[in-house]
Amino acid sequence: MLKGHPKGLIVAFFANMGERFGFYTMMAILVLFLQVKYGLSEEQAGSYYSSFYFGIYALALIGGLVADSTNKYKLVIFGGILIMLTGYILMSIPGLSLTLTLASLFIIAFGNGMFKGNLQAVVGQLYDNPKYSKLRDSAFMVFYMGINVGAFFAPFAATGVRNWWLKTNGYLHDGSLPSLCHQYIDGKLADPAQFQLMAQKATISGQVGDLGQFAQNYLDVFSRGYNYAFGIAAGAMVLSMLVYIFFHKHLPNKEKVTAANKVKIENGTQSLFFALLAAGVAFSVLYFGLGVLDIAMAVSLFVAFATWIILASNKEEKPKVMALIMVFIVVIFFWMSFHQNGLTLTFFARDYIAKEVGPITNLFFGPWSIISVFGALAGLFVALGKNKTRNERLIGIALFVFGSALAYYYVQSYEPSNAIAPEIFQSFNPLFIVFLTPLVMSIFAWLNKKGIEPSTPKKIGFGMIIAAIAFVLILVSSLNMVSPHTLDGQAVPDSSRVTPYWLINGYLIFTIAELFLSPMGLSFVSKVAPPRFQGLMQGGWLLATAVGNKLLVVGSFFWSRLDLWMLWSIFIVCCLLSAAFMFSMLKKLERVTN
Repeated sequence: MLKGHPKGLIVAFFANMGERFGFYTMMAILVLFLQVKYGLSEEQAGSYYSSFYFGIYALALIGGLVADSTNKYKLVIFGGILIMLTGYILMSIPGLSLTLTLASLFIIAFGNGMFKGNLQAVVGQLYDNPKYSKLRDSAFMVFYMGINVGAFFAPFAATGVRNWWLKTNGYLHDGSLPSLCHQYIDGKLADPAQFQLMAQKATISGQVGDLGQFAQNYLDVFSRGYNYAFGIAAGAMVLSMLVYIFFHKHLPNKEKVTAANKVKIENGTQSLFFALLAAGVAFSVLYFGLGVLDIAMAVSLFVAFATWIILASNKEEKPKVMALIMVFIVVIFFWMSFHQNGLTLTFFARDYIAKEVGPITNLFFGPWSIISVFGALAGLFVALGKNKTRNERLIGIALFVFGSALAYYYVQSYEPSNAIAPEIFQSFNPLFIVFLTPLVMSIFAWLNKKGIEPSTPKKIGFGMIIAAIAFVLILVSSLNMVSPHTLDGQAVPDSSRVTPYWLINGYLIFTIAELFLSPMGLSFVSKVAPPRFQGLMQGGWLLATAVGNKLLVVGSFFWSRLDLWMLWSIFIVCCLLSAAFMFSMLKKLERVTN
């Protein structure tokens, strides 16, 4: 997979993998932490979650501008690592107020803005060398797989630390209890009898005296467990920093680029950018209060960026810049839909998926047991694959036998009924990415040899259609369920809980969609962006992602207002309309790419 690639790709792979492990450890539990610690509703927690996700990507625009203006990409990346580490350390401290927690999240977002887009730009610079240019698409798929190796283990780490701390203090995990605890403390709980039974089941001793004392203790222990999980994220950042310090010499230097190739923005254009930005802020404050990161602000920032970069580009650059902006618009609606995995799909996993599963299904809810299953599948694939040598087939058979034996051992060691945590569902997407990336790469390579490989813009359009199919599956699973707006604060009845395979298969289809869109989009930006705007256009890609992330709040807003099937229909329509928009511009985009 890495044959023929420069050494810098490996450095970027592992530096990014460590950072993404820390990031996804936090994102797996962030919205749940906000609700447990501060008693927020799904709508309130979703608003903070989407604003943070917005900041993570929007601030990459500043990071890209700094790197393009100074050409010190590697120094800016290192600064971003240090800033993120500071934020994670703060998040690991128990007892912070909501204000200090939000300030810590801003620090993480700012550091990520310095790091993420510029590391992607540096990977693209590796393949500006004609020797490696034909490997650009595959390089970004490998780089993208590194993101997801870290992201796979993250939810297990977060859940493991949280559950360990609960058990240490005499409790078991029940995702439905924190909301009931807050309602009891606030005197708003309609059915204390149900709460009493659930509290006894979540207490190892089985004895609960004062319900009020239990509620307070359970919330404190639960939230502290999440704080300690944030500490794991800080440790991952240290590892990422060490990889970068010792091996960054393998990454390209652009500090000697001539002044003619630096970003030059005329004063008039720069003034227009800040005027548009100020107008967006004013509009937000006027119509939405002081929440400067709400939807109007996000959209205004994107419009300001698009206007600014178009006016700053010359005649040769303008067609490429326009094509990139069109793709960015499609990206907005993809991430608005896809990143529901940490928000409404996590609510769905918590409230509507069975809390306990049998031994075979439980294979998919432990990091090593699920690796044994996929290892066996990978071995079978190698053993039965075409054009394999005798040694490769023997290795595949050995892997299949070992993985199958290990999976059998795990099944025999499990209880007849095993509790699962909603955060774990977020591990399926990165696992599928790691498993499917080589397969998708081989399919694209085979199509390329036949001369029928779809263009990068066409792959992005197909990705949107596949994402719509994933939401159709989730919609079907939600039919006839009791919707959140009808529950009035009560726990979801078991009759409205379905098998985890609905959501697991949904994530499988989402992953295929992501592989068609996200790494292809990164490659498209690095290929099409004018040389003096490389970091800035990577920042533009991330800004589009940021706007999509801010639009995540659409999901949490309607969570308690619509029937579930109606909620999922919103995202189906958005994906299909985006696909239609992409295919309508296909010829223009392909012309620019070539």
